[in-house]
Amino acid sequence: MSDMIKCVAIDDEPPALDIIENFCRRIGNVELQKFSNPTKGLEEIRRNPPDIVFLDIEMDGINGIDIASRLPENTCFIFTTAYLKYALEGFDLDAVDYLHKPFAFSRFQVAFTKALRRIGRQPIQTTSQCIVVKRDYNSVSIPIDDILYIEAVEGYSKIFRTSGECVMSRILLKNILTMLPTEAFIRIHRSYIVSKSKVKSFNKQEIALNNGIVLPVGRQYASEISSIMAK
Repeated sequence: MSDMIKCVAIDDEPPALDIIENFCRRIGNVELQKFSNPTKGLEEIRRNPPDIVFLDIEMDGINGIDIASRLPENTCFIFTTAYLKYALEGFDLDAVDYLHKPFAFSRFQVAFTKALRRIGRQPIQTTSQCIVVKRDYNSVSIPIDDILYIEAVEGYSKIFRTSGECVMSRILLKNILTMLPTEAFIRIHRSYIVSKSKVKSFNKQEIALNNGIVLPVGRQYASEISSIMAK
């Protein structure tokens, strides 16, 4: 489709690329190419200039600041990095925005909208209410409304669905939390995230879900849960 927003993401950490891919799917109408090799990513940008570039800064063997300085003139790009120390330098290079990892979908939307304005395109209304995760070698799209709770299990996340299915994905719980709308989900324990709409009752020790499952509440999360869920 000619009206697709063409994007390129460069990051030497595949899980970070997967998060950007998932967020682009949620926005919709976005065609994304992912590169864990910065040099190959730069070559593709020069060969087929995209509308928007997502660029990590601290990468193995090369700095994203250097890549940014070698982008074609007027390339619209957004920095994504865990290191705040690069923010000022990034804006000096005319980055449209700077996303500090881990960033939530709502923050990604703000940056994406800024980029669209920069290139003279209209903001896109979010149409997809799903997250996309890797299961083995396949991508699985899971409707947000179908998520009951998520459990961390030794470097994996088990996503329990109201339909009864359980999806196991090699993604950390803290990363999957950034993929979810903050107004709809809450972390209740170092090992659990729950959908607020699926909570039947709660106290400072445990949360009961609509299907009868009871999950523990971590002490460090108890006060926050009480204040949020009581609203």
